[in-house]
Amino acid sequence: MSEKPVLWLPRKVSDATVARARRDYEVILNEADTPASADEIVAMSARVDAMMPNHSEVFSTDVVARLDPRLRILANHSVGVDHCDLKALGARGIMVTNTPDVLSDATAEIAMLLMLGAARRAVEGDRLVRSGAWNFWSPSFMVGKQLTGARLGIIGMGRVGQSFARKARGFDMQVHYFNRTRLAVEDEAGAIYHDTIESVLAISDFLSLHCPSTPETRHLMNDHSLSLLPDGAVLVNTARGALVDEGALIRALESGKLMAAGLDCFEVEPGGNAEFAAHESIFMSPHIGSATTRTRDAMGFRALDNLDAFFRGDTPKDALT
Repeated sequence: MSEKPVLWLPRKVSDATVARARRDYEVILNEADTPASADEIVAMSARVDAMMPNHSEVFSTDVVARLDPRLRILANHSVGVDHCDLKALGARGIMVTNTPDVLSDATAEIAMLLMLGAARRAVEGDRLVRSGAWNFWSPSFMVGKQLTGARLGIIGMGRVGQSFARKARGFDMQVHYFNRTRLAVEDEAGAIYHDTIESVLAISDFLSLHCPSTPETRHLMNDHSLSLLPDGAVLVNTARGALVDEGALIRALESGKLMAAGLDCFEVEPGGNAEFAAHESIFMSPHIGSATTRTRDAMGFRALDNLDAFFRGDTPKDALT
């Protein structure tokens, strides 16, 4: 019987994923569950045939150039691959895969949580009750923004965007969207297509970002684009922190252009933006959009499905290079 391929799991994944991986691979675990440095990634590439990285493991052009020829595949435990230089990896003959589909609903749920929490002033309300400072009530107390009947703009109508749209319809929101290509009518499910970002910004009482991070989308939300939103809009970002110019976001909140924001991702991760702590109008979570037991198992199994296909000589379903 041939030896099992050697697989490195650089971060702690679900127990079910580890158990299945050990059945079919010689597994090396990072018991410390800490991000790997560039030197650690390069050193490990000489010991393994495959890696299952996350966005915390960065495969830049320089790192890829130093990888050992033994490494043959990166089966990412993520949908986004902005931490990977796909062109450089492809040139080295290293297969790259991701895990689409399986985290769409979990991420859309976090987007809904953030939208509701931001609109209904959840940070401020929680602080008042938790600190014992809630000693007042009147009809003008803690008045927020209602979702029902509001216009929701979605930028990026892929799997997560479509899942979020379905959930928003449960709140009787009117869904508008911008996407690089228009969806089929049956996939739109009544959503209104806009052929420019500017057009969808102009009508968005609520705006939710679901597009990838690329050089073209970096700081998609900046002083100019935020100025195009209706006064008192709410911004939600569960995609990538680089989509939002965080200084511009603070300025829009302080001017009253934005009523609130709900954020699950930040330009600097982990850690976020310390300046946001002074703004109770920003409802935040620490990049946990896909963090449910069901989804973490599904992501790990999807990555292993791609590895299994690769090592039996087939093209993985989610091949990117």
